[in-house]
Amino acid sequence: MKTLPTWDLSPIYPSVDSKEFLADLGLMTSRSRVLEVMITSPSAELPACIAEYEAILDYQETLDAYSSACLTTDTANELYLKATAQVEEASLVVQHLEVAFRNFLASRSEEIAKRTETGGDLEPYRFVLSELLEEQAHQMESELEALASDLARSGTDAFSRLQEAMGSSIHVADEDSQPKTLVELRNEASNPDREVRKRAFEQELSLLKAYEIPFAAALNGVKGTTISLDGRRGYASPLDRSLSQSRIDRQVLAALISTIENNLPVFRTYLKHKAAHLGVDDLSFYDLFAPLGSDEHHYSYEDAHELIVEQFSAFSPEMGLFADQAFKQRWIDAGSRKGKVGGAYDTAFPLAKQSRILANFDYAYGGVSTLAHELGHAWHDHVVLDKSNLLRSYPMTLAETASIFSEFLVFQGVLERSTGPARVTLVEHFLQEACQVCVDILSRFYFESAVFGRRVEGDLSAAEFCSLMEEAQQKTYGDALQVKHPYMWAVKGHYYSSDFSFYNYPYAFGQLFALGLYEVGRTTDHFDQQYNQVLSLAGSLDARQVASSVGIDLADPAFWQRGIDVIAAYVKELGDALPN
Repeated sequence: MKTLPTWDLSPIYPSVDSKEFLADLGLMTSRSRVLEVMITSPSAELPACIAEYEAILDYQETLDAYSSACLTTDTANELYLKATAQVEEASLVVQHLEVAFRNFLASRSEEIAKRTETGGDLEPYRFVLSELLEEQAHQMESELEALASDLARSGTDAFSRLQEAMGSSIHVADEDSQPKTLVELRNEASNPDREVRKRAFEQELSLLKAYEIPFAAALNGVKGTTISLDGRRGYASPLDRSLSQSRIDRQVLAALISTIENNLPVFRTYLKHKAAHLGVDDLSFYDLFAPLGSDEHHYSYEDAHELIVEQFSAFSPEMGLFADQAFKQRWIDAGSRKGKVGGAYDTAFPLAKQSRILANFDYAYGGVSTLAHELGHAWHDHVVLDKSNLLRSYPMTLAETASIFSEFLVFQGVLERSTGPARVTLVEHFLQEACQVCVDILSRFYFESAVFGRRVEGDLSAAEFCSLMEEAQQKTYGDALQVKHPYMWAVKGHYYSSDFSFYNYPYAFGQLFALGLYEVGRTTDHFDQQYNQVLSLAGSLDARQVASSVGIDLADPAFWQRGIDVIAAYVKELGDALPN
């Protein structure tokens, strides 16, 4: 078996201690300080200040992406740890500038209104500047924002790090083997042996109960701080701030959530079909990720390369060429090794106008699907990297569109070539992920809504968190899942972020928006051009405006239903494949 490729980062910087990297680090801080002085002058030119601000953000994003990329492939490397800390420290200057820059824009609001009118020199910036002005309206005094940023490092950020550290280090002694960490126990969720899954699940719950007090303290700290700061900044609720960050409104969210709620029977039918395939009366939480069989096809890295390029090219020749370039020019760090983080991600380097992908390729379909997903993100980066910084920064709701769309293109290609048990396995893999992104995500949305409602009154106990979690899972999974997971609130790191609350519904948005786009594209000539238009506009308009550019109304539940209908068709296929 060939050695999987590592990525080539040399076009970005030679190394983290190179003169080029250190020079850009110095430029970022010095230019930030100069601009902060410049914007205090009444004679400062608005377009020039915006351009300089965007250049500084490009430095920050590139330096941060590069140091993080190095560290995630060698987490114990002291040089990489030092570089990451240097970038974080230097970025504090940029964070201070961001507050000052929004205040500067507010002082020029009338000028901005005129220059962003139709035909004005800043017309393309109309939405993003109005968004920055809206953020400024929710901004505390500069000194308080600086204090909040400083306190976060030893407050909410520390709570987040505590949850992450416990999640990766706590372990249980197993009579039959070496001690197992929480991560190792959770990895057993996909073990084909139900008894192994059940035992690991029970050990996981026991382990989480043993550490429930620090987990609960951390979550109370994060949510309490979020309520205080969001209230001080003038947001009606943490959800309102989240919607603003996601660039959607309550009408769009209501259409999305109600469509999922109305189709919960579809997902429960899938879960009952899965139970039948597994030969059990009812599913438990530890069955959700169980494989249906051992008919998994083996894919080499070369197979993945060929398959992805072929499927991308069938949709868009330009997209296929891009994917081929990513493989051939070593933009992908593909293999697992000691010191490298798990999972996968895509990261962009604005100054180099390139992306890189970290993966842990496992020679199964899931590995191919993950590469397609991350290459979708990279394609989105490619489409917008020629735009200036403020016009290419898109929200999480739209960030998942290109990745899920790309993943689905490859899924369709593999499915066409599969028959019998292998096809059933693929269909179930797709439904498993769709169920997580719609049903489990909805349970997380319900849970977080309930937590914020209760946290206003004071701290919640671990038992109260567990109760709210089980209530949320009962509302979504219903009778299709007999044994619930009361400690999911301790497992999911997304709950422990004060920067972005409700780190859940954007995933459902991305899934159903991508599937809905795919359905629109099936009956539209040259849809690849419209698709690229959607990606291109994602950073410069709100989500409703982006969707309306291709005739989609995000406030209409009928659009979201199109995505659900794609899923429902595969639920029927899984049911039809049941033995008589």
